[in-house]
Amino acid sequence: MRFETTVQRPVEASGVGLHSGVPVSIRILPAPPSTGIVFLRSDLENFPIPASWRHVARVSYATSLMRQGVLISTTEHLLSVLYSMGIDNVYIEIDNLEVPILDGSGLPFVKLIQEAGIRTYRRRKRYLRIRRPVSVEGGGKRISILPSDSFLLTCDIFFDHPCVGRQTMDIEVTPEHYATEIAPARTFGFSWELDQMRDMGLIRGATLENAVCFDRTSVMNPGGLRFPDECCRHKVLDLIGDLALIGKPLLGHVIAERAGHAMHAALVSKIMSDPSLYEILSFDQVATRVAHALVS
Repeated sequence: MRFETTVQRPVEASGVGLHSGVPVSIRILPAPPSTGIVFLRSDLENFPIPASWRHVARVSYATSLMRQGVLISTTEHLLSVLYSMGIDNVYIEIDNLEVPILDGSGLPFVKLIQEAGIRTYRRRKRYLRIRRPVSVEGGGKRISILPSDSFLLTCDIFFDHPCVGRQTMDIEVTPEHYATEIAPARTFGFSWELDQMRDMGLIRGATLENAVCFDRTSVMNPGGLRFPDECCRHKVLDLIGDLALIGKPLLGHVIAERAGHAMHAALVSKIMSDPSLYEILSFDQVATRVAHALVS
């Protein structure tokens, strides 16, 4: 996309927070060029929290943002959708501390954006292109990003379960690929972890209507899985949502090996703390690079 975008008209949704279990409503509203994605706590006089790596607060089982003590939790699904569908600028009014989980995937948010429509501004979109490899690793996990003139993802996961095991996915992220291949994949968990997580104050809003749950041998959800590798696809969805906190469309090849929210956030922080690792390009500059690469 050459120019910045927003939504054509306001749209809204209501549900519960996955971890808090609290009822919550959001409205996605048009915003001017160069605004970025900004959450507004409508229950706190529209207190603004930009969706930026600078405001990352907690990254254990979800990605939370905090500014001046005000929290927005479980942001990754909505940010993943906005990023992948090419939305640069919106206000997100939210009347509680956690984004609603809806059906546990990005699909309801994709449908909201399609309902809202996309408006294009005249301001040229700016891309962040990785110039040299960057990696974060530890505990048998690793995430890297390599230079590329498009946004590519490779995700590798392993869970010792007969319905999951080792899963790998490679995808070039475009709005079309995302809407059909990634957005429908739901968050997931394992039955033997539920009590411990609830004791930690987590998943209080989780049900089989908004999450995939595995027992020791099978899928507990009556409808089964949406994809054989739904777990890996959902990890891709989460990864995109965390990378969206960079604040600009990313050009690079991200390779995630059993990584999670904390490692995603560490990669973003490492990139943004060293300006020598990236360059900011307009769409026209990106197109010129691609044309030169094809010729050579």
